[in-house]
Amino acid sequence: MGTKRWGHGILTTRVAGGVLAAVLAGGVLAGGCTPSEPAPAPPAPTTAVRLTVTATLAPGLQQPWSIATLPDGTALVSERATATVQLIRDGQATAVGKVSGVVPGGEGGLLGLAVAPTFARDHYLYAYYTGANDNRVVRMTYRDGRLGPQQVLLTGIAKAGNHDGGRIKFGPDGYLYVGTGDALHPESAQDRRSLNGKILRITAEGKPAPGNPFGTAVYSYGHRNVQGLAWDAAGRLWASEFGPDVNDELNLIQPGGNYGWPIVTGAPGRPGLIDALVVWPSTADASPSGLVIVDGVAYLAALRGERLWAVALDGTKPAQPREFFRGQFGRLRDVVAAPQATGHGRDLWILTNHGGDDEIVVAGLR
Repeated sequence: MGTKRWGHGILTTRVAGGVLAAVLAGGVLAGGCTPSEPAPAPPAPTTAVRLTVTATLAPGLQQPWSIATLPDGTALVSERATATVQLIRDGQATAVGKVSGVVPGGEGGLLGLAVAPTFARDHYLYAYYTGANDNRVVRMTYRDGRLGPQQVLLTGIAKAGNHDGGRIKFGPDGYLYVGTGDALHPESAQDRRSLNGKILRITAEGKPAPGNPFGTAVYSYGHRNVQGLAWDAAGRLWASEFGPDVNDELNLIQPGGNYGWPIVTGAPGRPGLIDALVVWPSTADASPSGLVIVDGVAYLAALRGERLWAVALDGTKPAQPREFFRGQFGRLRDVVAAPQATGHGRDLWILTNHGGDDEIVVAGLR
């Protein structure tokens, strides 16, 4: 699959007081919503980061989806279609078990993994997967290279061939955040009774977290297909999201916020709806999946875009995105900070996802 450069629309970053829009080449945004009027071109990118590939790890992964690092410097990787959890140790992958009940199909299967902040005490591993009737969140133990029996925590997230969401991460508040998709029913994203098209916030036992804005598991809504979750140093939650044929997004999440889908996409400035802070009008450039924030820079793994995007975050004012590794490693599914115990905590681990014989690319932050 080929990729396109930016020249098919407008790349925007939303900042306080308005939208900065860089008209990179001729063309008017087709489909979706109408963007705000272009402003003068922004200054040159301020992302002063340099990334250098230093190694590749774990060759032979099959359709990997998520990386969860462990306190001992190893990591676990989910394989979407095989439902296998792979242990990454000393650069090699070893299967530690299959998650029962997974029914892969389309974009569904074994998706997100998350390690509990209490892992050193309880050895809990959390997973999001597509089952026979729904998408669900479960937990199990991981100890001595083996997966224990699973406990179902949250059910009833509608499944479909596409838009199954799947990213799960523990926040700095100790609660589990769950990104879901609209399961091809866009109207569900605006229905606060539905779990679809949402970011959910639950306790480690699967209950709605205290302080949630609606008294349910719903934390924010109006999402099409949330793919990445990460927190900055100030504890603010950011999320990456697939657009339709236009307007992939990086969003700053507010509790109770309505992010517009399917009413709008991108950053049209519609009253009552929250604009994306970064918009990629052409999904050929992005289709952003996994997300991590390191030293004030958000890194997004791009699937269709086949590159890593870096967005410097000056508080809530993102700079123009920069791209790295375009076309070098194919589709990129996830990105995490390398396990601290490896001694390379300033490295990124980037998960490729072209369908077979995938690997982890190690990129050093210099």
